[in-house]
Amino acid sequence: MEGYLLLILHAHLPFVRHPEHERFLEENWLYEAITECYLPLLHVMEGWDSLKMPWRLTISLSPTLCFMLRDELLQTRYRRYLDNLIELSQKEIHRTMLEPDFNKLARFYYERFTQIKRLYDFLRR
Repeated sequence: MEGYLLLILHAHLPFVRHPEHERFLEENWLYEAITECYLPLLHVMEGWDSLKMPWRLTISLSPTLCFMLRDELLQTRYRRYLDNLIELSQKEIHRTMLEPDFNKLARFYYERFTQIKRLYDFLRR
């Protein structure tokens, strides 16, 4: 008997946009979701396409999340968030130069965050 597996992804976050604050802690929820979920998922799907793999995906995005992803203020702040992660990972590479295991980890995160930033910049064009 042939079967099918259907995964439906649903993405939602509470509204976290607060222009009255330069840095608002809850905005990190959005930035972490973009960095750790949404952009990596797009990267994987691009890989499937380049391999000519047949695939399908169903994902629903809440109106709240769609608004926040399109908001220019949050986009600008997300880019700053990424720049801060890249800067921190560069500092960790330097700090851990004499600790090979930690240095390897710092380099991993530097590469990951720079790759995420390149994908984000590409998608914003």
